[in-house]
Formats: sequence, structure tokens, C-alpha cells
Amino acid sequence: MPEGKGSLSPSFERLLTMGFAHLAPGPVTVLTTTSEEDQPRFELPSSWRAAQGPSWQELIVSATRLLPQGPLLLVPPWQRHTGTRGRAKRNASHFAYDDVLGACRPANADSVLVVLTPAELWTSESLRAAQLRTTLAEHWDTLAVLYGTGVIPQIHQSVIVAVAFLKARQESRPPMKIFRMPHTHEGASVEKDFEVLLQRGGGSTRYGYVVRKLPPTEESLDFDRHHPDVLSQRADLAGFGSITTLGELYEAVPRINMAADLQWISTEEQPGAVRLLGGRDVLRGGSIALPTDESYWVKAPPRCLLQSGDLIVREIHGRNDLPGLIVAEVTEQDLPAAPAHTTIALRPRATTTPQQIRLVAQFLHTPLADRLVGRSSVHITMKRMLELPVPQPDGVLTAALDDLDAARHRLETWRNDAETLLESAFTSKTAMQARDRIVAQGRGLRLRVEAATLLDDLGHTVRTRFPYPVAYRWRESEARISAGDQQAAYSAVLEAAEILLCYSALLTLALAWEAGIPLGSTMAIKEKLLSGRSGPGFGDWVAVLEEAAGSRKLRALPHQHPIHGIRSLLAGEDAADARQRLSERRNDDAHLRRLDPIDLPPAVTEAFADLTLLIERSRFLADLPLVHVTAIQWDSLAQTAQVRYRELMGDHPVVPTKTAALPRNDLEIGSLYLWDSMHDLHLLRPFLTGLVCRVCRNWSTFHADLVPKDRVLLKSLEHGHVHPQPADTASALTTVGLL
Repeated sequence: MPEGKGSLSPSFERLLTMGFAHLAPGPVTVLTTTSEEDQPRFELPSSWRAAQGPSWQELIVSATRLLPQGPLLLVPPWQRHTGTRGRAKRNASHFAYDDVLGACRPANADSVLVVLTPAELWTSESLRAAQLRTTLAEHWDTLAVLYGTGVIPQIHQSVIVAVAFLKARQESRPPMKIFRMPHTHEGASVEKDFEVLLQRGGGSTRYGYVVRKLPPTEESLDFDRHHPDVLSQRADLAGFGSITTLGELYEAVPRINMAADLQWISTEEQPGAVRLLGGRDVLRGGSIALPTDESYWVKAPPRCLLQSGDLIVREIHGRNDLPGLIVAEVTEQDLPAAPAHTTIALRPRATTTPQQIRLVAQFLHTPLADRLVGRSSVHITMKRMLELPVPQPDGVLTAALDDLDAARHRLETWRNDAETLLESAFTSKTAMQARDRIVAQGRGLRLRVEAATLLDDLGHTVRTRFPYPVAYRWRESEARISAGDQQAAYSAVLEAAEILLCYSALLTLALAWEAGIPLGSTMAIKEKLLSGRSGPGFGDWVAVLEEAAGSRKLRALPHQHPIHGIRSLLAGEDAADARQRLSERRNDDAHLRRLDPIDLPPAVTEAFADLTLLIERSRFLADLPLVHVTAIQWDSLAQTAQVRYRELMGDHPVVPTKTAALPRNDLEIGSLYLWDSMHDLHLLRPFLTGLVCRVCRNWSTFHADLVPKDRVLLKSLEHGHVHPQPADTASALTTVGLL
């Protein structure tokens, strides 16, 4: 270290003073050595006393003498030593402060020892650092750890130093405070933040936090590792499906050290030479830089050669780098190549799926991945990378990723087709031939784009991708509004809102019954069915949906269960308000409290806006096809059923018949099912029934409306037509608790 010394960073000095005042009040003594070259040196605050030992070996004796006199700030030498010290590896390298701190013991129960060291003592996951932390914990409790950079003269601005406040070990370990001084000049706000943290018994501040659930003594105290926000985000990763470690999905590719493996360094011209990829070759955009005159070349052994699909991560990250790991996927164009020691190279295991690879690649670019790996060092270790928790896609997300990937490939194909067609404009023999080709071949591309653009139109999505009862009622609302008949349009909008809630509530009842979860709102529907006067209506459907939204038992169903999308329909103040306004309008209209013709136009506009909001909130219905099973052929040997069915999605019941092979033999011909995103079928009978209406002769969906003694009356969701059924139909309603 160069000669000379300077003052501590004023802000850092004030933080130290605040720490002593709160955690170890009393006159502070600073203990250093005089003989070591690699010794942090700085001007002491005038209120602190100075003490020096002739060598680092004497610091232990001096510390033992000074600890009974009050709080002691120990600044041990930072240079490395080489010696056995009973280690597994002879001549293993260690720091001088390992010996000093490992031998320091409290003088009494009130002893406070504050140590200033490189941050690696507290953040490193090396065996040496972990053993030293464990040794310290046998005699000391860690009250606080303060990290900072650029705070001590003649130490490089990028070096992270740590000050740890240690107190003689108590019977129970006290909470620990961890603080990181930011790279800003906001001294006053930083000091205020530290003061608040020192007084807290839990929670976090802007620059620090309290660790109440203390980690094992040997574990790293990297600032981000135990931050409550990071822990919360880490737990939240399970929302993707589950969590595993990167090492379960990828294995490390051996790297070439440009110093230790000097014999492999070569030139590009030599036979068998491959490019050596260093950290600078990994670009933030997710690609690998092209070779330059400064690129290195090596004759790498086969085990070090990269393959297409490998991930390569920049191993060094600067404090000014943007959040997110700098990672790229190796492509065929980047090969042949080998990774240098300034990178971390990872290869997918044979059992890792393409969906997992895609999700991991996206996740590694996020700030959360960067924080979970650890930012308290400029280096990312292979161990931390392999231990990095990464999300695992569940079945629903896997299917969605597959669909997105297929959509991306399809769009790329369309773009390439368009570019090829445009480039051919001047390659034909005549301009007329070029014109005809562009017009004829471009027609298909234009139609595809127009069809895809329509999906941004909510009305088109509802008419083509929503279940038949909802899509039919929406189409009728749009048609009535466009025709200009305000009263008919107003009624159509209110009926469409009721059918949306009715259909969603019936799905809820069917799914809850299937899961064995009773709903109290069923009793009100049961009473109306038996009354023989009026069947269930708007308020009953709302009651079902609101009960489902608050049901703990329904909430406990698997995350991918279709009930969760339905439970969210009326969630939020805006949806609740829209539902309430539509309910009041529907109630007034049903009781002949009709609007004046002058008030109808704005009423139609407002009601349709509320309906649109609820429809927007029910987009999940597009992923839950309504299925009518028409035929089944069971194969006992294959244990599969060939199922013929109609997917009733869109505003018309005339749809093609499809086939599917399903591993179940309990399906019913003629019944309606809900097909969820996990490819499971959920029986909707008797809550929803599909029949040809005896009034309009159209295939329609029905629900139970009234149950007189001699029959069951079903009502169509599409037209409101009533369809009587034999009395024995009531047995199914009794089974599910509606009678």
C-alpha cells in the first residue's frame, strides 16, 4: 500500500460514530499495527484514542488488554499469509486477520469489538471465510454489519469494506442490522436512514434492514441475500409453478484460466485453435461480440469446448452496471469457442426441457437474479450461480410458453415471406408480372395480418373466442346498439351482463361441487327453484361469485385450477362498481321502472361501458372452452377414449366436430364440460345442459329455472326460452344440492 494517509470519508466516519453511540457507547479506542505494509491507514477522529501493536501477532494481546476499557475498533492487517495452520491443504493462503480475529475473546459480558475488514470476510462463501464466521460466532454476537466503498484513503474506490459490530455472546442471539452505504452524495439522508435502522427491531429502511430470523453462523451475509424484499421476491418465484436451483438444470463447463493454462494460448492461424470468450465478449444485449484483433485463441481440450445452446455469463460486474446478469446464449455462429475464467459457462442437462431453458434465460436478465446471486463482490462465483433459485414453469405456463414460441415462429415466417416477396419486385421479366405476383401472393399475407389485428378488438375476441352463451349475448348487444333501437339495445346490454354472471356462477357451482366444497349461496338458489314462482336471477349469480371470491377453501385449490380466474372476475373496486350499477339497472328494468326515451342514449352508453369492463375482466373464459361431447369409443387395451366433441366457442352453435384421445372412461355422451388449460375436463351437468330448444329449434345451453312438482323447467341462456324436462331430471339437481 502506498505511503501516506488521509481522513475517513466524512459520511462513513459519522456512520461509525452513530453506530458506536447506539451499540457501544463510551470512549472508542482504535487498534492498528505499525509494522505491516498492507494496513488500512487513515486519520482518526479527534475523539478516538489510538493504540498500536508492533506486529499483527501482538494485536491479540493488545486487544485482550484494551477490551475491558471500552469499545474497541480493531483494524487488522489485510495482507495474505501462507501457512498450514492445520488446514486440509498445506501452504493454503489466508489473510492475516483470520488469525487475529479467530483468537480474539471477550473480556466480559459487555465487551464490544468492532472490526474493519474487506467485505469478503462476511460475504464470501469460501470454506476459509465460513469457518472464520463460525469461530467468531462461538464467542461473539454480530449486532450490525456496515458495507461501504470509497470510504478509506489509498484503497481503490471499488473495494468494498465492512465494519462489523460484535458483542460478547449472549444466551440468545439478538437481531442483526445490515446496512449498505450507497454510492451517492446524499450524506444527510443516508445518516438519517442509518439512525432509523439502529432504532428498529425489525423491517427495513431505504439502505438497510433488520434480520430477525438469523441465518446459520457460517452463511454469507451478502447484503442482498437476506434482504426482506429479496426473500419475498424469491418466495414469489413459486408463482410460476415451483422453484429449483440453476445447478439442477445446468452443469458447469470447465473454463480456461489465461494465467494457469498459459500453455494452451495460441494464435488464430494455428491448426485447431478456437476463440477464447472472455467477459468483454458477452454483450448486454444477449449476444456474443464478433472476433477482433484483440481476441484470444487457444487450443482447448474437448471438455472446455462450448456447444450451441450453452449460456455464458460475464463473471465480473461493476458497481455501475445496470441491474441484471450479462448473459448470452451460444449459437452456431459463435463456434468454435471456449470460455475464459472471466466468464461462467453453463450447459443444459439432458433432462432440462426447452420451456425451462426459455424461462431461465429470461430470468437471468432480471434484477432479481442479479440480487440473488449477490452484489457484494465484483465477482460472481460458480457456486452462487449453481445455487441460484430459478422458477420452474407449471403445466399452464409450459403450454403458454409453447404457444408463444409457436406464435413467434409463425410471425417470423410471415415476415420472411413478406420480405422475400418485396425483394422480388424487380426480378420479374416485366413490371406487369411483378405487379401481379405481389398482388396475388401478398393477398394471403394481408389477410393473415388483418385477421391477427382483429384480435386486438375486444368485440371480435368475444364473438369468436368466448363461450357460446356469452358470445351470443354480446353479439346481440352490439347488433341492437348499431341498429339504433335504444330500448332494445338497453335490454340486450343488461341481459348480456346477467348471462355473463350467470354463466360464470354456474361454472363456479360445478367446479366447487366437483372439488367437494359447499357454497352457502346455493341455498338461496335452491329456495327459488322450489318456490315455483321465480327462478334465480342477477342477485343470486352475484352472491355465488362474491362467496367464491372470498372462500378460503377455493383459494386453497391448486394454482392452475380454473376456479381462480372466475374468482377474480368481480375483484377490484372498478368491477364491483360496474356490477352494482348494472344490477340496479337490471332490477329497475325488471320492475318496469323504465327510462324516459330522452335518457336512454346515455344510459345505453354507460351500461355498455360497464358491460365491457366486466367482459374485459373475464378474458380468462377464452382459455376455458365449453365442450359438448357427442361420441366416445373406449379402448380397453390402450386405456384411452377416442372422444368426439364440439367446442362451443363463439357466437354460433354450428361448429365442426373435433376428436381427442383422453385417458379416462367416465365421460358422458351429450353432456357439457369445461376444458381447462391443463387439458382436464370438468363435468357441468346438471348446472348447464345442452339441448335443441323446442321453441326456436336452435341448439342452446340451459340452466334449471323452476322445479314444480311434476317437472323441471330449464331456461336458455341464449334466448330465455323455457324447456320442460321430466320430473326424474330432478334427481341430478338433488345430487348436487340444488334441490
